[in-house]
Amino acid sequence: MTENFLYYAPVILIVLVFLIQERIVVTPEQLEKKHREIIKDVEHRFATLDSFEDLKGQFVEMKDKIDKIYDCLILK
Repeated sequence: MTENFLYYAPVILIVLVFLIQERIVVTPEQLEKKHREIIKDVEHRFATLDSFEDLKGQFVEMKDKIDKIYDCLILK
């Protein structure tokens, strides 16, 4: 078994160096850093669900007020 390992050791070493050099294999620290970057980018580009619901509620209130003004103008 160790003979097979020693026979394939240079190939295994070259493959590992290639994977690390091309950043195909990442460390947990690199993964966490990228995760933080993605979260920060998403926060800047997109609205949260809470702010969307608040804005939606404001539009409903504005629509109701406009409907009331329209009704008042038609009745007079």
